[in-house]
Amino acid sequence: MEFGESAYGRLPFSMRFSRCLALFLGMSGLSALALPPNTPPNIVLITLDTTRADRMGFLGSHRALTPNLDRLAKDGIIFSRAYAQVPLTTASHAVILTGTYPQFNHVNDFGKPLLPDVPYLPDILHRRGYRTAAFVGSLILDPLDGLAPGFDRGFDVYDAGFRLRRPREDRYKTVERRGGDVVARALAWLRKPRKGPFFLWVHLYDAHDPYDPPAPYKQQHASFPYDGEIAYEDSVVGTLLNALRAGKLYDGALIAVMADHGEAFGEHGERTHGIFLYDETIHVPLVLKQPSNHFAGKTVTSRTGLVDVAPTILQIAGVPLPKNIQGESVLRLMTRGRPSGASKSTRASAHMPQPETDLNRPAYAETDYPHRAFGWSSLRSLRSDTYLFIQAPQRELYDQSADPQASRNLASTRPATADTLAAQLTDFRVRSSSSSTRPAEIDPQQAEKLNALGYVASDTGTPEAESLEKTGSNVVDPKNKVEIANLMHEAIMDMEDGRYHEVIPRLERVLTDEPKMPVAQMQLGTAYARLKDYQKAVPALKRALLLRPDSGMGHYELGLALFGTGDWQAAAPEFEFAVQHAPKWADAHFSLGSVYARIDRVPDAMRELHTALELAPSHYRANLLLGRILSLQGKPRDALPNLREAAKVESNSREAHAFLADAYEQLGLNADAQRERAQAQRLPPPGQQ
Repeated sequence: MEFGESAYGRLPFSMRFSRCLALFLGMSGLSALALPPNTPPNIVLITLDTTRADRMGFLGSHRALTPNLDRLAKDGIIFSRAYAQVPLTTASHAVILTGTYPQFNHVNDFGKPLLPDVPYLPDILHRRGYRTAAFVGSLILDPLDGLAPGFDRGFDVYDAGFRLRRPREDRYKTVERRGGDVVARALAWLRKPRKGPFFLWVHLYDAHDPYDPPAPYKQQHASFPYDGEIAYEDSVVGTLLNALRAGKLYDGALIAVMADHGEAFGEHGERTHGIFLYDETIHVPLVLKQPSNHFAGKTVTSRTGLVDVAPTILQIAGVPLPKNIQGESVLRLMTRGRPSGASKSTRASAHMPQPETDLNRPAYAETDYPHRAFGWSSLRSLRSDTYLFIQAPQRELYDQSADPQASRNLASTRPATADTLAAQLTDFRVRSSSSSTRPAEIDPQQAEKLNALGYVASDTGTPEAESLEKTGSNVVDPKNKVEIANLMHEAIMDMEDGRYHEVIPRLERVLTDEPKMPVAQMQLGTAYARLKDYQKAVPALKRALLLRPDSGMGHYELGLALFGTGDWQAAAPEFEFAVQHAPKWADAHFSLGSVYARIDRVPDAMRELHTALELAPSHYRANLLLGRILSLQGKPRDALPNLREAAKVESNSREAHAFLADAYEQLGLNADAQRERAQAQRLPPPGQQ
């Protein structure tokens, strides 16, 4: 039958919206971006955060969550045994975009800078004439004062601009964006006609917890909202792909889709990701559609790694590989033997031990998160032949041909095999590491941003992870403490959502088992402070600082708690320490200015408030306090810009409108004063909003 209105009306709303948008974009200039023959291909890289391989229809799932990705897979090549090198977003994307291992690029933790000496796919393509743009879905990949410094190298456009969420604010307008918003921004960029090929990176964060899919996916998957996020994510990918089809950009494009890592739901005790290196978080979906759909429908069963993505894209685009790239193009895995004349672009990496056959290609992974967050041992793994070997204080060996769930540790019964794989892993790390050093610390602002996304973070340097061969029996194996990690993650998520009463019992459970965990003590004190129970907050925060005296965040939180008790003199040195520890932290400068104002150090207060506003011109509280001080000093004209900005930033602030009314009255602007006074009276007082 014809595809008429009645058939169209029966389509799900998401599909109708996707087709309408694609048709609109095709008619409004997207098709003009199609390239003439014999030019480098347009490249679209789509990364799906926290997406398990076993949810993909093209990898055998029967949950029917991914019709759009399944359709793409029919036009492309499926890599059924693809593995991440790190189970964390920033570090894994560094692997994807550099084609190097974390021990080489040193982006093995949040906030580590991606430095110019590391090869970088967007920069390489930009130098070859590509227009480059990135549209990311979360603060986790924000390069500007965020958690991914250096990631904007080589991009004409890097669309991020996230910020911390204030109470009662929408999560999806602050620390992350829905996939639909990310794709809409990407398509708006694509509609602008320009010459030359483009490289477009779209990052979708939806499957990361907290799992909160929009309607109708929330209702359809109420019993397992993670699946709803996957279904929504797939619909968003469909919107992008349909727009490319409508704009005649799809067939000639190179499109690569992959997850950065997966997610655990209690397997091996882990809930979420970052701690372990089992398949739940390391086995990832990977699909590559070549221009003109070459090798469409092929499935590659050889092991591949996300480290191989960048060199593969470069080979397809006809770009020589940088000498220090460590992954290798996997195009040779699609045919029997190597293509003739491809020895340079598909060369075997000098850093990677080469297996006898492609089917036995080893895959390396590591995580330093247990060490950085908790002081436990780091973990490293090697998948080789049929085995998964995990280097840990209590090492692990699994024969995945007989035990795909990795439930029977054979390390003690097959010591020779474990010894061989341990030696191979150590040799690989030695040959694939770089000697460059990177700073080990993150600052308090970065720690605060990580907490907002549910990660355990400290702003003090944790010693670099020692070689696992040298660590003694006193090193904690994460297998023995994983429930502590789960509780900490849940407590931090509760903190971000303001559920402080739920935070406290979780943290008390942690501290019963780990009484000397400084981050747990600090979070406990912070939770009590948010509840204004300062009699419990202050001792907890002081205990945290006894354990970690160099924590700028700990001193800042103690300053806030002391301020809450009215002990301003005691609060001042705590804020001073925080400012010294993080001189670009606007909140710390504001808090120090605020306490100075209360202990009759007004010139010092003015200096700190001005510094806060230099760092963050729209800082509500700094504008409000500075404007109020100027007004009280008889300088209402000087106060107006700050008070107007405060009222603009927080339009529902009763104080801002009242203080602005006072300044207008001082200037004799009675009509303006009456307007602001009336607005203030319509608003509830602070604490009742």
